Amino acid sequence: MDRLSRIFVAGHRGLVGSALVRRLKDSHDKLLLRSHAELDLTEQAAVVRFFEQEQPEYVFLAAAKVGGIHANNTYPGDFIYSNICIQTNVIEAARRNGVKRLLFLGSSCIYPRDCPQPMREEYLLSGALEVTNRAYAVAKISGIEMCGSYNRQFGTRFLAAMPTNSYGPNDNYDLQNSHVLPALIRKFHEAKVRGDASVTAWGTGSPKREFVYSDDVADACIFLMNLPEAEFNRLLAQDQPMINLGTGVELTIRELTETVKEVVGFQGSVVWDASKPDGTLRKLLDVSRLAELGWRAKIGLREGIALAYQDFLNHQTDKTKA
Repeated sequence: MDRLSRIFVAGHRGLVGSALVRRLKDSHDKLLLRSHAELDLTEQAAVVRFFEQEQPEYVFLAAAKVGGIHANNTYPGDFIYSNICIQTNVIEAARRNGVKRLLFLGSSCIYPRDCPQPMREEYLLSGALEVTNRAYAVAKISGIEMCGSYNRQFGTRFLAAMPTNSYGPNDNYDLQNSHVLPALIRKFHEAKVRGDASVTAWGTGSPKREFVYSDDVADACIFLMNLPEAEFNRLLAQDQPMINLGTGVELTIRELTETVKEVVGFQGSVVWDASKPDGTLRKLLDVSRLAELGWRAKIGLREGIALAYQDFLNHQTDKTKA
């Protein structure tokens, strides 16, 4: 990608999409950005018109319907429909209009529930999925398969990146439908403001998770999109054109909760509600393939949580002013 390349960031107001825009805006003059109101990616005709009119050369497909365990388990029909529509429309339009490279963003939840750890790319489709997010995972797996099938049949150059749990600015802090880390930030902040004696956390706290800051995800995506031809071709030549994106470091949900509690400054106790689902017990990515290409995450978890908490506070201030 050079300064005048036409770059479409699908989902530019989301967690990863907004991080991509922050990283790209100073070095690229032709970013193609559309809000949901301007372009509904689930509407095929609208996507077709956009690609025909704007002719993007590079596409970051970061648009998706996402959520935590509760949202995935409660609205599986919404998750599978919206995500399959979005990725199918964008990938097909990219093929028809000769996009040079496309990067499709998935999720570490594509791997089997009882997957060997750490999870290598070749473990995809080697076992049963976690039931609570199976609809979302199946949608993302279909996107990976679509990229690979199009590469084989049509000669496209579409790559899929599988980030681990991402967090950072512009995250969703809804207590029912967000992911665990932003939900914990909001829970502890509001409990601190109210002066509560305790905060209730879901599950047992025993599952292990890996987290990566959204700016690191954006940096990795841009790194992959700018790979030299030979290295990019090697990634596309695999059975599935995909690569894991994470830190390679995991911790328990209990350890994460204590870290968020300390960063936010909540002085009370934590009560664990074991009636709530834990989800998959471990989801550690093997990131050796990305490391061998020369990329590693830079922002540590405690630093990232502090940055995310400041973003949350900024949004609270903005709401108050409004």
